[in-house]
Amino acid sequence: MKRLTSIFLFTALFLTCSAFAVSAADKIVVGATPFPHAEILKIASPLLAADGYELEIKEFNDYVTPNIALNDGSLDANFFQHVPYLENMVAEQKLDLAWVAKVHIEPLGLYSKTIKSLDEIKEGAKIAIPNDPTNGARALRLLEKAGLVKVKEGDLVTPRDVTDNPRKLEIIELEAATLPRTLDDTTASVINTNYAVEGGLIPARDAITIEDKDSPYANVVAIRKADADKPAIKALVKAINSPEVKKYIEDELVPKGIVPAF
Repeated sequence: MKRLTSIFLFTALFLTCSAFAVSAADKIVVGATPFPHAEILKIASPLLAADGYELEIKEFNDYVTPNIALNDGSLDANFFQHVPYLENMVAEQKLDLAWVAKVHIEPLGLYSKTIKSLDEIKEGAKIAIPNDPTNGARALRLLEKAGLVKVKEGDLVTPRDVTDNPRKLEIIELEAATLPRTLDDTTASVINTNYAVEGGLIPARDAITIEDKDSPYANVVAIRKADADKPAIKALVKAINSPEVKKYIEDELVPKGIVPAF
């Protein structure tokens, strides 16, 4: 009887441990900025559950930590950045990351609390832009398209590459997440859509000028290159590029200036 009891206890313990291992293996941990990335992932979550995967969303409020966390194995994937930003960070930090799914485009816009049109931007006006290389360059191209400056050719241009500045604008580089809070101190600021919305702005209503939907800056799901063929990653791609997620973006986010990229 003692022997049978021991066998039973061992079997129960083995099955419990095995079940725990399977459960742990079936969890997908994805890092994301709160809006709209985490919100989009919440729509994908039940689709992943139907395929046997539990989705854990870890929220970040900066553009650096999620890639470092992904590269060191703290995350299985992240969803917060566009392709040029990822490519630049991979090159600078020597990260072994790649993107696997394009999801949406967040147009960059120029916002202000004091003016309503480009014509109102006076000589010497202070204009804030993101300080990371790709979004900074993107902001300068937006200002150039608006006719405020001219910038030399190249992908990662900076304010030093402005070749013509007829209104003598003072271009200030600041961390992207802080830009909504600069509107009390600047004539206008170029702000990423996610931070604009978090700051109470609606791109379709409040932007003085904004990128059009042909922008090449699609936001993507990034992974470690070695994980590209893992079933969990394929399930994540399937869920986030699903008809359900596309409908959510079209119904809920397009009015805010965010458009699907798949």
